Amino acid sequence: MESSAFSRPTRAQVEVVHPKICHRALLRPTLVVGCRARNSRVAFCYNASAAPLAAVSPSEATQEDVASFSSPSLSHTVAMPLKSVSTDSLQYESGYLGGISEKTAPPAEDGGSGMPSPMEYLTSMLSSRVYDVAVESPLHYAPKLSKRLGVDLWLKREDLQPVFSFKLRGAYNMMAKLTKEQLNRGVVCSSAGNHAQGVALSAQKLGCDAVIVMPVTTPEIKWRSVQGLGAKVVLKGDSYDEAQLFAKKIVENDDIIVGQGTVGLEIVRQNRGPIHAIFVPVGGGGLIAGIAAYIKCVCPEVKVIGVEPFDANAMALSLYHGERIMLEQVGGFADGVAVKVVGEETFCLCRSLVDGVVLVSRDAICASIKDMFEEKRSILEPAGALSLAGAEAYCRYYGLKGEKVVAITSGANMNFDRLRLVTELADVGRKCEAVLATSLVEEPGSFKHFCELVGQINITEFKYRYNSSKEQALVLYSVGVHTDSELEVMIKRMENARLKTINLTNNDLAKDHLRHLMGGRSNVKDELLCRFIFPERPGALMMFLNAFSPRWNITLFHYRSQGETGANVLVGLQVPTQDMAEFRSCANRLGYEYAFEMSNEAYRLLM
Repeated sequence: MESSAFSRPTRAQVEVVHPKICHRALLRPTLVVGCRARNSRVAFCYNASAAPLAAVSPSEATQEDVASFSSPSLSHTVAMPLKSVSTDSLQYESGYLGGISEKTAPPAEDGGSGMPSPMEYLTSMLSSRVYDVAVESPLHYAPKLSKRLGVDLWLKREDLQPVFSFKLRGAYNMMAKLTKEQLNRGVVCSSAGNHAQGVALSAQKLGCDAVIVMPVTTPEIKWRSVQGLGAKVVLKGDSYDEAQLFAKKIVENDDIIVGQGTVGLEIVRQNRGPIHAIFVPVGGGGLIAGIAAYIKCVCPEVKVIGVEPFDANAMALSLYHGERIMLEQVGGFADGVAVKVVGEETFCLCRSLVDGVVLVSRDAICASIKDMFEEKRSILEPAGALSLAGAEAYCRYYGLKGEKVVAITSGANMNFDRLRLVTELADVGRKCEAVLATSLVEEPGSFKHFCELVGQINITEFKYRYNSSKEQALVLYSVGVHTDSELEVMIKRMENARLKTINLTNNDLAKDHLRHLMGGRSNVKDELLCRFIFPERPGALMMFLNAFSPRWNITLFHYRSQGETGANVLVGLQVPTQDMAEFRSCANRLGYEYAFEMSNEAYRLLM
């Protein structure tokens, strides 16, 4: 299992390195690319002012090197710790325009705040050099979705850029302003993937060397794409945070926001007629900050609305608290926007200019990926479909009709392994499939009676298991439905026939694990059920086993690859009550994110 379940494919010609890699080049930066902040899943780029990149060797980096090449500009400031907040502390109905704090005035045009004003951003966008490598992406009408939602829906197709993402705009706009001497020294970038491709292509166009530092858990499609553009790929650390520990401080670069903001410039130029709202995916905030800076100058009546996943809502929480916060944990399904901390400058712009943030579920994102495939025969990555999911949720929540809305399809670097999960959840996200569990009294004819009660509703998945200890059978099944009322009527039929039925459609434990574990209940003494997030790398399983086994007996283990940077693993262990403090201590030392599931309704029913 160690070699298959948690191992990554062999990375030919890709370095997996010790944390000291590239210290000589990385710890003396003069410029930084990126709009995310310390301890976030960040994309940024250093221009090294030390030796050329070709001279950098992991074996050469020593503590003396680190000291001698540290930039004075990075050492005089001590960052104040950010408030640590749970994603669950701010949750509201999908489609609701939340995350709104009291608006602050945008920076003055005299620049007294030390930050460019929206008008200065606009002026810079007009002279941006992004079109040396980027294309003016089309604004496509979506007739099928428009008809279904009752609005005029348009798609800004940033997934059609040369690197299949908008990230190219900001990376090139910043790098194109480097001097010849700086370009000769090369650049170093740490990125989740899409920004890395933008930096690599920009470096190729400008004729400079580029080293891209990515986590070991990066999907193969992303690091291979970066490598194919001529950059040197360095894989380091289990997470995006670990890949950035070499940075003393991340200094945001206005040119990145300017480059991303050209998306807004194009929308205004391409559009005819009034726009109600533009929906923008939000990670670190560079894209929405740039778009808002332009739109609010030329079309202030247009709403600029951010979209985040429920489990990666750093911007919504920051706006709600009126200050940047750090998420305690962040969901990794939409990895392109999975950040713990938003950028400082992007937050200031968003607080002044953005109209709010819509939150959407993983299921809704999957549904939007399917919507886009049916509309344009294109497959978006989860972060790329985020704004489309937000636009649909917003229109439904507010009953919007007849208005024009624009959703930015921001990326198409889909990890193929993730498509399996997308296909499983897309219809659930559309609310045309429901996951149910029904208990039957085990007697002749009971199963037939159950099927009669289902009626004409289409069953899309079915699992049946007899429980000898209770003389009951359990049916876990999925049904295709057209309306909520249709499902409610069917469940009521079951209840009237004294067949207890539970709707598990919104229960992630059931959808991710228990639907694959229909073996019946096992009465295990002192069983503790936990969900762990394993880093997708060789050795992750053995680290887990070394932490808990043989101290506590493992009673259940379920892993299923979902194409994410972290593996969602369900684990059962026998832990007596008196050992709980010791168990928590071991789990915390292991460093894997985890949560207890014993109180989950699906667990009590199925396991």
